[in-house]
Amino acid sequence: MSYDLLIVGGGINGCAIAREASLNRLTTLLVEKDDIAGHTSSASTKLIHGGLRYLETYEFRLVREALHERERLLAAAPHLVRPMTFVLPHAHAVRPWWMVRIGLYLYDLLAGRSSLPRSRGLHADDRAFTDPLAGDHRGFVYSDAWVDDARLTLANAQDAAAQGAEIATRTALVSARRQGGHWRATLSDGREIRARGIVNAAGPWVRALLEDLGVASESRVRLVKGSHIVVPRLFDGDHAYILQQPDKRIVFAIPYESAFTEVGTTDIPVDRPEDAICSPEETDYLCAAVNRYFTKQIAPSDVVWNWSGVRPLHDDGAAKAQAVTRDYVLELDSDGPPLLSVFGGKITTARALAEEAIERIGPALGIDPAPRTRARVFPGGAIAGFERHLAQVTARWPFLGPQRARRMAHAYGALLPEMLEGIADEAAMGTAFGGGLTEVEARWMQAREWARTPEDVLLRRSKLALHLSEAERARFGEWWSASFA
Repeated sequence: MSYDLLIVGGGINGCAIAREASLNRLTTLLVEKDDIAGHTSSASTKLIHGGLRYLETYEFRLVREALHERERLLAAAPHLVRPMTFVLPHAHAVRPWWMVRIGLYLYDLLAGRSSLPRSRGLHADDRAFTDPLAGDHRGFVYSDAWVDDARLTLANAQDAAAQGAEIATRTALVSARRQGGHWRATLSDGREIRARGIVNAAGPWVRALLEDLGVASESRVRLVKGSHIVVPRLFDGDHAYILQQPDKRIVFAIPYESAFTEVGTTDIPVDRPEDAICSPEETDYLCAAVNRYFTKQIAPSDVVWNWSGVRPLHDDGAAKAQAVTRDYVLELDSDGPPLLSVFGGKITTARALAEEAIERIGPALGIDPAPRTRARVFPGGAIAGFERHLAQVTARWPFLGPQRARRMAHAYGALLPEMLEGIADEAAMGTAFGGGLTEVEARWMQAREWARTPEDVLLRRSKLALHLSEAERARFGEWWSASFA
């Protein structure tokens, strides 16, 4: 079979490129050796943000682009991306007050005309923000956004598929070579295919794929591990905290799954993508970061969940991992059929990266590409405000209950009526597995979202593993194996 474009990698960059490519009428095949968002793209801090700290390294272009993309994502995926208020205490500060104030002013300036509130100082009546904190209550308040990272990646893949792209999960690229004006590739599912161009969006494996293809590259990748822990809720409210640390890093404390707080992240150089494991030392570091600021103290024994992802940063020669650029580099090899390799990038700027990727490789494929996604709504995103959407969901399916209705309204947005078409009561939802997960939802994920294992459902497409007991998780696994063997 023949395609215009073969994309290797089902993370946020690969899926965003597949979306942009298919909208530019390129016949596209995306292959992913594991699951959509199976690695780094489901292991982020789950923020859509400009990167306030990147101002210290003068990455103004990256921050400006990210802030503009933040605005686009708020409009395009209001079910998956939502505004969040951040409190930046000045206690334990390693930066002067005036420097932080100027940085926030510049952050607002680079954002341009934003729908989010501008930054300000903490006020005496900001008790909801200051009561959880110990010590000095001076500081700042600013705005960014939270995202369900795995589901945003999935939404990119869904939109690409709706435009004709083929998404092949659990399918690896075994080999590829240039021959007769095409790439001839062998896939792990046994197929032999031809493609006029390849995009290497393999993330932490980008260099390994280049070596497998026998293509020389001057670019290098710096693998940096970022780990997060989840603990019982540290504070009430929907706001988050950004905590300055003695080593000049920052750590976020973010509301997570209603009853918990997510704390992260670390910056640890690693040698292999397989090293994405939260170490005891990282857990201690994150616990100490919390204990410097909050009246509620935590210990490693309080950790109920953790995750770790390896960020494939473009190696710009910085001495410390935290100083390595978060910007992306696209490298086009046109010695024959084109190969475009993606180094670096972040969830916030994936759409812009994809647009630039198709601009770079498009002419070599004989097309004059045009931006297609700047104002395009994601699948499920066509709602008139989330709270209004939630009210409609609650009124139409009252048996869901408040917590499940909110979770499903966020996860599926405008697609939820399609999932629940003809469902009039709880009995019609099928087998209940705990945590609000039922057979109807699990079958939807299998049929419409490329879920192939229980982990795909419980860890990425939902976070319900955190809410199910070990026995409930085992029971769901048994049902899944019996249903989809």
